[in-house]
Amino acid sequence: MSREIVFTVLVLLVAGPLLATAGIWPVQRDVHPSARGLERSRWLRLWVPMTPGALAVGALLGWALAEPEEAEPVPAILFLAAVPFAAIWLRAAARAVRSLLCPRSEIPAASIGLLRPRVIISQRFERALDPATLRAVREHEEAHARHRDPLRIWLAQLAADLQWPWPTARERFRSWHRALELARDEEARARGVNGADLAGAIIAAARLNSQHPWPAGATISGDAAALRERIIRLLAPLPGPPESPRRRIRLVARLAGLAAAVVLGDAFGEPIVRALLLAAS
Repeated sequence: MSREIVFTVLVLLVAGPLLATAGIWPVQRDVHPSARGLERSRWLRLWVPMTPGALAVGALLGWALAEPEEAEPVPAILFLAAVPFAAIWLRAAARAVRSLLCPRSEIPAASIGLLRPRVIISQRFERALDPATLRAVREHEEAHARHRDPLRIWLAQLAADLQWPWPTARERFRSWHRALELARDEEARARGVNGADLAGAIIAAARLNSQHPWPAGATISGDAAALRERIIRLLAPLPGPPESPRRRIRLVARLAGLAAAVVLGDAFGEPIVRALLLAAS
């Protein structure tokens, strides 16, 4: 049987349950003085539950690199067992594609574009703002663009959909997304924007846009539950800068773990996979 088919079935059977289990990971209500620190903390907690699944895929990739083009046949029972996870992953892929096709005409202001984000502001919204408030909107959206937030939002939504149907996965995403908007508000204020001006822009955007934010972009307005917290923070004194995160150390550690999984899969994957397939026969 084709190595690629065996690899796909094994990924669904191994990583699928691990990702489904990750959806049970509880939502933690952390508190940070700085919204930027809060956003970084919640972003990390989005991805930590998915680590076992990522390592499993890495190990299977190592096996596939060492396996000949023709691998052991997969028993029919394993194909059937993989169907539910294939359905979940196809659903996540369909939702990811659909989010890229959402109309933009009703968005007051947003940062859009996965690889090269840009800021858009509707003419109707722009006419409703004075110069100071319009500058506040631009600074907020340019902060989204600098951090490539449309891509990050898209990936985070995809990760949550891969953990369907657990509601805690979606709640972790929503919790991070609320922190993201607070963080970009804070960053705009750090660049000289008046908090009251940005609060006025958010209220104006909420009035113009009664629909939910466009999924593939970072918009100026958020859901109704988050608006109150945003306004309170914008009218409060600006907190100090957050502690510098050890992003490079974390990135190196993740890449090292993934590389180790690939190496281990290359070295020991063949007898393990063979035993799994024989046991299911």
